[in-house]
Amino acid sequence: MRRRRRVNYSVAQRSEIWDRWQAGEPMSSIGRRFDRDSSLVFSVISPTGGIRPPDRHRAKKALSLFDREEISRWLILRRSLRSIARHLRRSPSTISREVQRNGGADRYRAARSDQAAWDRARRPKPCKLACRPFLRRTVSTLLRRQWSPQQIAGWLKRTYPMDLQKQVSHETIYRSLFIQARGVLKKELLEHLRARRTVRRSRHASMKRNGLGQIKNAVSISARPPSVEDRAVPGHWEGDLIGGSGNSYIATLVERHSRYVMLVKVANKDTESVVSALIKQSQRLPADLYKSLTWDRGKEHADHQRLTLATQVEVYFCDPQSPWQRGSNENTNRLLRQYLPRGTDLSLQPATQSGHEGRSSILPCDIVS
Repeated sequence: MRRRRRVNYSVAQRSEIWDRWQAGEPMSSIGRRFDRDSSLVFSVISPTGGIRPPDRHRAKKALSLFDREEISRWLILRRSLRSIARHLRRSPSTISREVQRNGGADRYRAARSDQAAWDRARRPKPCKLACRPFLRRTVSTLLRRQWSPQQIAGWLKRTYPMDLQKQVSHETIYRSLFIQARGVLKKELLEHLRARRTVRRSRHASMKRNGLGQIKNAVSISARPPSVEDRAVPGHWEGDLIGGSGNSYIATLVERHSRYVMLVKVANKDTESVVSALIKQSQRLPADLYKSLTWDRGKEHADHQRLTLATQVEVYFCDPQSPWQRGSNENTNRLLRQYLPRGTDLSLQPATQSGHEGRSSILPCDIVS
């Protein structure tokens, strides 16, 4: 059996792979760019969980290759370490340590010493979870309870407001999960995240390529009034559509001010069914509590003008591939997937109690038909 030839990417190629990945290009497309399988691109991206490693650079005060070449030349001339230090405007102890750790005055070589210093500098700083066993145990326990990293970070901040050593950011939790080289949080904890990914996607990336940008007379989210942006006034909603088995769908609506959640059963994902269901649902609310709706650019909302004419609700659309612009609704959908996982027949779900996003262990919301 012939073994596969190992593929080694150059520094420039790795940089281009990361540039394309961060721009949202899929692995298959990146692989075609280098005439490689997508699995070989995955081998570059997966060790750090889809998170681009920071570019390495030397500290400003560190000895440069030029400094080491000067040290080597002056050592050949039998100059003293103090004279070399004065010449380079460095401390004598800095020059002494540099020479001693790289073979002494007789065997010192500039290029070899510079490379050795670069290699020795690869000392990754342990993250906060690695240094704090209590914090690590707490995060692991809450992740197993289906808490999101944002919920964990917020709970720690409220529970231990005066103790920074017992607080951690959600980004640190995500990085400790996806970058397994840190050896802090076990990989199986990834299964408890609402987004079941093995690598993190760029926020510019989207798998919803079909139909984006085809909404006629769409009003951009940039035209949305400031009162909607700051969540000061109730009545402004964010919406999306989630699907289940048996061609069943639910429209999810989240009120931006109160985070109140409503689920609306729709007969199908075509724009006629979705818009008709939203018009019917709007009649259940006072006009002051239903002023605007922000949606993504899925084709199910192509007939948005009919909704506005029937209800006087202003409809705004997010920019293409920008789901974070309706973040409350995105977070709610991920939470819903814990209780209504993919493959669930959504048409069989009964109505439940009303409430607000993320305030209960059992998701509170209204499901209206």
